Amino acid sequence: MKDFIKEFEKKRKIISVASGRESAELVLKNAAFVNVFSDELCTDDIAVSDGVIVGIGKYSGKNEIDMSGKIVCPGFIDAHIHIESALVSPAEFVKATFPHGTTTIVTDPHEIANVMGTDGIEYMLEASKDLPIDVLFMLPSCVPATALDEAGAVLDYRAIDPLYENPRVLGLAEMMNYEGVVEGDGDVLKKLTAAQTHNTKIDGHAPGLCGNALNAYVASGVSSDHECSELNEAMEKLRKGQYIMIREGTAARNLEALAPLLKEKCADRCMFCTDDKHPNDLLEKGHIDYIIKKAISLGVNPITAVKAASFTAAQYFRLDDRGAIAPGYAADLVIIDSFENFGVEKVFKNGELLFDGKMKVFKEPEIEPELKRRAHNSFSIHELAAKDFVSERAMGLIGLIPQEIVTTDCGFADGIDVEKDILKIAVIERHKNTSHIGLGYIKGYGLKEGAVATSVSHDSHNIIALGTSDEEIAAAANRVLQLDGGIVVMKDGKALAELALPLAGIMSDDTLENVNHALENAKDCAFGLGVSSGIDPFMTLSFMSLPVIPALRLTTHGVYDVLKRKLI
Repeated sequence: MKDFIKEFEKKRKIISVASGRESAELVLKNAAFVNVFSDELCTDDIAVSDGVIVGIGKYSGKNEIDMSGKIVCPGFIDAHIHIESALVSPAEFVKATFPHGTTTIVTDPHEIANVMGTDGIEYMLEASKDLPIDVLFMLPSCVPATALDEAGAVLDYRAIDPLYENPRVLGLAEMMNYEGVVEGDGDVLKKLTAAQTHNTKIDGHAPGLCGNALNAYVASGVSSDHECSELNEAMEKLRKGQYIMIREGTAARNLEALAPLLKEKCADRCMFCTDDKHPNDLLEKGHIDYIIKKAISLGVNPITAVKAASFTAAQYFRLDDRGAIAPGYAADLVIIDSFENFGVEKVFKNGELLFDGKMKVFKEPEIEPELKRRAHNSFSIHELAAKDFVSERAMGLIGLIPQEIVTTDCGFADGIDVEKDILKIAVIERHKNTSHIGLGYIKGYGLKEGAVATSVSHDSHNIIALGTSDEEIAAAANRVLQLDGGIVVMKDGKALAELALPLAGIMSDDTLENVNHALENAKDCAFGLGVSSGIDPFMTLSFMSLPVIPALRLTTHGVYDVLKRKLI
């Protein structure tokens, strides 16, 4: 009853201000603003009260800011991201992205869920509560990603079902197991059915899916896709009713190929997402504002680009209180200098100015102690020795392709040969102390001496290491273990560079700037040891154990042929 009275009084005040009987708390005077309903740039006063836009017209307020010469946009929305990929806590992620105009993100915490199960989801919910950016969630659909993965948890539909009751949960995240959907796998269909029972959205992940298989996928209830890399693929999915999330992140950049979608009548079925955004990209390029700016440079109408970055995503996720500048919408507002430069100058969240050239300090969320302890103790593995990596038989040879995460099948190798750029690679199970170590060989990485190891290895996040000798590989893997997770570059058994990631083995407690500095230093050291210029030393490595990307991958059980669906 108390909440009802509070909302009643709020509504009465909003109406009073909107009608002109009371002064607004904030008025943006002479504001040229993006109207997502009429697809035009309008000019008027924007009145705000109780965090809500109450009127567009002529208003006076207690606080008036002249917007002459500026453009006001609705707050930007990232429709699909894994915060963990930024390698920092949610609070640090917000510090980096809010100044770029992002006021809402929709995250899929499947990286940490693969390490900690539902505890990982709960951790991210707590760590992102009441931040300046609204952090909303889609529940991980594929933990583990495949039956081949040895992750830290297995989440069936029963495990995640209670989480739908959280008001910040919007639905079921990217259904990567599109083959399971098409083939009618019972466990997969139960997850889809549960999501629909809760009347929530279901996001997709189906690269290359077409024809009747796509029909089955869409008919199951999957209503979006962020994996389109070609225009024809996107158009087929759009014609069959899916929304298209145009992705421009760090690992995958699809905007240039899909920009024509934003020049057609179907633009209102497109939105922006980053999927994965690494520290250097966040610091140097920005976030959703960077995508808008790039879209405009590719010839997209600025109004259309802003609409894709705000209103379309809000409508898709049924967030009817945001994404537009109109009466009754949340006062999430971004002030830019011009469409040409697209420099973000001020950002309001619920009518409060939180960025004005400098981010306002905010209180970081408190996390339940047991969840915090669990997140910082995610390794269960014994110390490793060189003998653990010895193999006397020929093993699959994974071929790297510069600037790509797909690989080639290079046959077999029976030993390390640095001159021929053949290195040994290992994936070490680290969640349940099974002692499982998958071994193989890799070509194209370029390392001439030492070893590299990381506990960021999608999606199960076991330790992955490669090197020029069994001794160096063991030393690198052990250093990751000593750090409780991280990235290391080793030579002669000593760490040349390292980045500690003690939060579930995939994130740091440090600032984004410090994380980026350590990461870039590690990259420089890796390149100094010979890593090929077309290879990202750690991002490339982190995808080598994900057995859904062709042609060859390495699991904890050995080299896997993705196309033939068998270990070799």
